[in-house]
Amino acid sequence: MLSLKADLLRGCWYIAAPSSAVKRGTSAARTMLGEPVLVVRGEDGKVFALRDVCAHRGIPLRYGAVEGDSVRCCYHGWRFGPDGGCVEIPSLREGQKLDLAKIRCGAFPCEERYGLIWVYFAAKGEEPSEGPMPDTAFLPDIADDRPPAALISQEFDCSVDHAAFGLMDPTHAAYVHTSWWFKRGATKLRPKEKSFEPSDYGWRMVRHKLPPQNLVYKLLGKDVSTEISYRLPGYRIEHIKGDRHTVVGLTAMTPITDEKTEVYQIFYATMGWVKPLGPLVRHFMNVFLGQDRRVVVQQREGLVNASRLMLINDADTQARWWARIKSEWQEAETEERAFANPLKPQTLRWRS
Repeated sequence: MLSLKADLLRGCWYIAAPSSAVKRGTSAARTMLGEPVLVVRGEDGKVFALRDVCAHRGIPLRYGAVEGDSVRCCYHGWRFGPDGGCVEIPSLREGQKLDLAKIRCGAFPCEERYGLIWVYFAAKGEEPSEGPMPDTAFLPDIADDRPPAALISQEFDCSVDHAAFGLMDPTHAAYVHTSWWFKRGATKLRPKEKSFEPSDYGWRMVRHKLPPQNLVYKLLGKDVSTEISYRLPGYRIEHIKGDRHTVVGLTAMTPITDEKTEVYQIFYATMGWVKPLGPLVRHFMNVFLGQDRRVVVQQREGLVNASRLMLINDADTQARWWARIKSEWQEAETEERAFANPLKPQTLRWRS
């Protein structure tokens, strides 16, 4: 559970890139779960994802060019369609028979939602509809075609487990997130008590009202409340809702390898006036996420030499829950059965 590396979950959807990062007729190379992925937007505007290796001589397809709804390799001009199948070999002459249908570079299921491009990593070659996590439609009150009001990402030099532990940790803010504008000083710790319950592929902090005296919350209207949920394979969703507006924060962790993780912080809002504030919002988001990034990099130095580490109740209980649901996911996959959430409702108490 506390090792440098993490087991990477399959049968899941992961964020590959924001939609805005892949323009029409272009591609973007990514490493995801240790695999080379080329995210492509064809000239028709549709996205697809190929394994970024030409089936001919192995050169990465990212060095080639997008043509229509296909990618042409830069080495010998072989061309591959959205399903990873070869559709053209320029060097073939009349009468030279070769079944192009048998030549494949490989492809990944890919879809676009919430202004994000998602890629599915199969566990056993299944289609997403056949797996336990069929689609990406899990953000509350956000239309499929709504783009983020603000989005940033940073590479964390740690496993997805340690990234998750840090982002769900309720007691580190006073020591890590110390800026002139947020939680300056670690002496004002207050007792907290929150109720939690199981949810889809994870758990959630039960919805509760937020302080009405907070000016920011007043912008959302009356009776503002929040619910925070965590779900596999690495999503934190905060849903803040008033009687006039809704804000949704999505933190998403995409493993690059078993020791590196791309962490996205994404912010959606129903208030139209938020978009012009994007540059300022992204600055603060980068500062905040950068503080988390710095501490896990520092932690890694110690983990190399650590022999025994400990977790405590109740402050570290959510880290234990992460390990439990992840283990259940892997066991369900091995035993070819449905995922069964092992968590029970519980109230946790800590000071922060």
